[in-house]
Amino acid sequence: MKLTGHTGSVYALSYSPDGECLASASFDMTCLLWNATGNCENINVLRGHKNAVLDVKWSMDGEHIVTASADKIVAWWDGNTAERTKRFMGHEGIVNKVDTSHVSPKLVASASDDGTVKVWDARVKGATTTLDCQYPTTSVAFGLDAHVVYSAGIDNCITAWDLRIHDKSMMIKAHADTITCLSLHPKGTHLLSNSMDGTMKSWDIRPFVPDGNKRHCKTFLGGTHNAEKGLLNCSWSSDGNMVTGGSADKVVHIWDEMTSEELYYLPGHKGCVNAVVFHPKENVVASGSSDKAIFVGELSS
Repeated sequence: MKLTGHTGSVYALSYSPDGECLASASFDMTCLLWNATGNCENINVLRGHKNAVLDVKWSMDGEHIVTASADKIVAWWDGNTAERTKRFMGHEGIVNKVDTSHVSPKLVASASDDGTVKVWDARVKGATTTLDCQYPTTSVAFGLDAHVVYSAGIDNCITAWDLRIHDKSMMIKAHADTITCLSLHPKGTHLLSNSMDGTMKSWDIRPFVPDGNKRHCKTFLGGTHNAEKGLLNCSWSSDGNMVTGGSADKVVHIWDEMTSEELYYLPGHKGCVNAVVFHPKENVVASGSSDKAIFVGELSS
């Protein structure tokens, strides 16, 4: 099914935790909310950003939506009324990515070109924590507990930060080029990374790895990046058995996590695929592209 309504490239997608609603962020400065069932009609619009909306995430309770924008602002929206209830201001560069906590519905982390990751609490004013990453940061992900945040950027490394001591707890030399997205495994044991070096990789982030320091698990090949240098996403299926991510070749690629083999090769988009996400409860994927369209489709079992 094709969802049309955006007047610019679609950069990010996020399903609400209950799977009832799909949010899409776009170059057209808006975020659209779609009914994730039935005819997938457009049910609301989040307006207010002054530049492209680059990322969108739902809070863990499904009550709020957070967006990251090139206008340097992280916005907090009511998921039911689509009203903007808060603006997190403090970044001095484009905000590339946001993530929401798996423990508290009010905690948000954001990654910016200003070289910082900031952690925000919707109940207080200003950032609660600012982490200096030294390089423009293109990706951020919360760990399963509230103490760890993972960041990645143009230094090609994945850095784990302990929020209790505001310092690095681990660093992985992960890729040969900029990391465009990090995604946490549903059980919190692994991280998935997408990179401009044309690979997607999974990493064991448990405190104690069985095999010494070998944290690299799998490499998924087939996706591509191009001269647009878009921050293409990556994501896990809700059971952790499949992975997918954005790809510049206009194709949705889905891999089997166990074998690293490609399970689905889904053409149809007319532009770079920037984001692909799995439905939290059903065998469905949604993809957003620079062709301004979103495709939602069921995977053949």
